[in-house]
Amino acid sequence: MESPSFLLEALRLAEAAALRDEVPVGAVIVHEGKVIGEGSNTREEMQDPLGHAEMIAIKNAALHLQSWRLIDCDLYVTLEPCPMCLAACQQARVRRVIYGAKDEKGGALCLGFHVHEHPQLNHRFQVIYEPMEACSQILRDFFAARREAQKAARALKGEQS
Repeated sequence: MESPSFLLEALRLAEAAALRDEVPVGAVIVHEGKVIGEGSNTREEMQDPLGHAEMIAIKNAALHLQSWRLIDCDLYVTLEPCPMCLAACQQARVRRVIYGAKDEKGGALCLGFHVHEHPQLNHRFQVIYEPMEACSQILRDFFAARREAQKAARALKGEQS
């Protein structure tokens, strides 16, 4: 399976997150051509600051392999990882991270946190941006709908006053 297919699998998870009113981010961990871990955002549902799609996918993959070392594993995620998630990839020893949309306000790379190539760390890995319009569009649609709902709620509150 090629990477666009794995990004599509992550996108399916992001779509499921959006239906649960979570920020639509999905992630899969691939080992030897098979998905061994997947995750989507659960921060709101679980009230867990660590409920990022990548963190959940990493945990599930580690359980699958019965090892915290995800050597020879690739993470496919719909949105550029935040600094916490990129650091988790370093700690888990992933081989590569492939993401489909940039995150100008919260993405590790956009913010200048290049932990994946820091020379003093004992594990470095490849990070690849593979632009996929659907990964960006789902986020734009989600936040546009959220802003519209907030606007409607304010208008309704104003009418009731």
